[in-house]
Amino acid sequence: MKVILKADVKGSGKKGDVIEVSDGYAKNFLLKKGLAEAATASGINEISQRRTADAYHRAENEKALREQAKQLNGKTVTLAIRAGENGKVFGSVTTAHIAAALAELGCEVDKKKITTKEAIKTIGMFEAEVRLMEGVTAKIFVNVVPLSS
Repeated sequence: MKVILKADVKGSGKKGDVIEVSDGYAKNFLLKKGLAEAATASGINEISQRRTADAYHRAENEKALREQAKQLNGKTVTLAIRAGENGKVFGSVTTAHIAAALAELGCEVDKKKITTKEAIKTIGMFEAEVRLMEGVTAKIFVNVVPLSS
């Protein structure tokens, strides 16, 4: 019997898969527990349309993120922060500071997507990476300058 899975079933398949199982397994377990529904022509057609729509939306999202990465790549963000006379920063520059500075430039980026090679604790120019999604990254530069009183 062919069924469409409504949820992930260990050993059988993932949600949305159309699988062939024995009649007893389908009727006594999958259908009874609401984990699957009988595969009809309209159900199979609906699944294929949903997969096509999901693939399209995923491609559009990736295209938008690649465009954002292209805009971000090579940008320099300047952060003014309190520092001592020897160039040592009081505290450190965090990814939240970098995200806020990027927001001022008009690029909304979540602070969790920004990484630096080392902690920024001195005045100077540093490199940071913005990972928007798997395979889509942008390199930005963070210029840390002392805050003038």
